[in-house]
Amino acid sequence: MDKNLRMRLIVGFGMFFVALVALYTFDAIPFKVIFGLFAFVSAIELFSFFKRKTTFLTIMLAAIEIAFLVCGTFFVAKIDPAHFWYIILGVCGYDIFAYAFGKILGGKIFKKSRPFPHISKNKTWEGTCLGLATSVGLVAIMMSARNAFAYEWLYLLCGPLAVMGDLFESYLKRKFGVKDSNEILIKNKFFEKVELVVGGTEGHGGFLDRIDSTAFTTTVLLIISLFI
Repeated sequence: MDKNLRMRLIVGFGMFFVALVALYTFDAIPFKVIFGLFAFVSAIELFSFFKRKTTFLTIMLAAIEIAFLVCGTFFVAKIDPAHFWYIILGVCGYDIFAYAFGKILGGKIFKKSRPFPHISKNKTWEGTCLGLATSVGLVAIMMSARNAFAYEWLYLLCGPLAVMGDLFESYLKRKFGVKDSNEILIKNKFFEKVELVVGGTEGHGGFLDRIDSTAFTTTVLLIISLFI
């Protein structure tokens, strides 16, 4: 097991345990506060990108990402805690299984296994397709267990939206010339310690890299729910 995958698993399970406790204590207020703090630090990371590059396009992309963080936090604050498990299964399920399947099967099924080479060159068709199928399957299983397809079908979109959110953040970072969302802030001793909360050591992501897909997914779900 490579160091990156090991770090993802350790941080992932640690954050899952914290989320589990926070979701079922004090009407899930601790969880919503934690999510809000994640969004806040993600915004700080995002603003640090401007030290690298400032153009009209990067300003617009950053504004859109900030809108995702704000709207996503609002959606999380208002939904039932049980419904957030759909988001966890859909978004985190895609992220974990896409990475795992990509590492194990990448290039073994499709010869040209790079679906988004100009945005995210490390993604593979195998990882993307199997990760997406797994995440949708996990959400569907939970819906079946709750007998809730009729009125909770909206959450089946979590997996596909997670893909789009991940690609948007990859595109944003590429335009800023940034590899990991924390690579500028991590040079500050205070933020270096803060970033350790999400396994954000140098060369391994940061808060925005953890919450990007969730912020995009919850924003789109919020917009759709307003109309239906």
